[in-house]
Amino acid sequence: MKLLLGAIAIFTAALLGRPGGVNDAAITGQGFPAHLSEFDFFTDLKARAPAQRLMRYDLETALFSDYAEKERYIYVPAGKQAKYEPDKALDLPVGSALVKTFGYQVNGAFKPLETRVLLHRAEGWVPIPYVWNADGTDADVRRAGTRIPVHFTDNAGEPHDISYAVPNQNQCKDCHGLAGQVTPIGVKARYLNHGGQLEILLSAGMLDRLPADAPRVARWDEAGSPLEARARAYLEINCAHCHNPAGAASNSGLFLELARTDAESRGIFKRPTAAGRGSGTRDFDIVPGAADASILTFRMESTDPGIAMPELGRATVHKKGVALIRQWIDSMPKAAPKR
Repeated sequence: MKLLLGAIAIFTAALLGRPGGVNDAAITGQGFPAHLSEFDFFTDLKARAPAQRLMRYDLETALFSDYAEKERYIYVPAGKQAKYEPDKALDLPVGSALVKTFGYQVNGAFKPLETRVLLHRAEGWVPIPYVWNADGTDADVRRAGTRIPVHFTDNAGEPHDISYAVPNQNQCKDCHGLAGQVTPIGVKARYLNHGGQLEILLSAGMLDRLPADAPRVARWDEAGSPLEARARAYLEINCAHCHNPAGAASNSGLFLELARTDAESRGIFKRPTAAGRGSGTRDFDIVPGAADASILTFRMESTDPGIAMPELGRATVHKKGVALIRQWIDSMPKAAPKR
């Protein structure tokens, strides 16, 4: 514990003491800067060296995006604090920003492809994508999105050639939309509560409080953690931003938030609201003890745009993620549907 507290103090001092500050006017103003560099999020953009109060973070269980690596940063302006929320995303004040860069390893080095920025303005959260130039010195605004040909090798050594999709501004709302409002997804206490990240935010004055019982989600690929906890954490971060009563998939009736307890709404012997190719001739979203008979795994294993789930953000199958969900479903006691 002493070592952790010492590390937090050192990191916090570095976080607050770096020269160069973020361009707050670019965050809160109207319009969209033509270049990522205009925000001054980084004192050295090519090296992505963060400016004052721009904190690097990661998630205990993260969204799968075609095996892309991600560099995530949170910014809270000086004199303001995020409000701790036990269940929802941290309540970040106006002027805050979330910065997420996607890229792949090329010749042993991380090559950025795009950076998605969420800006908290007076009218609410505003998403905007930026696409990096070939030499990695800056990124240009791309409100209409684009596609980038990418070759990479996944963590199992399998090569892939894909048309990587940078979402357009409206597509950002498909995942980040909640009850008609754009909202952050990953910055929930339970996803940040590891490695002293919440403690660093608190120590830096960027978070208003941190209860001792702050929740922590399971890590999806940590074999020592309970299988159900890992599977449900994976489904929440990959699916629940749409599959919740206020999300884009609310009409499906399939709700995958971690706190949900009702078995049928979580998919157990739940029939799809609309049949068709997406069901793969299967009757239920989840059939306990039978992953092969479950619509959930059928859609996760597909790359057909009319079948694949999630609909956005992937052109490949996350084999290890699917294997986890298969193992979880197959471990359920077999049962018959209620009539």
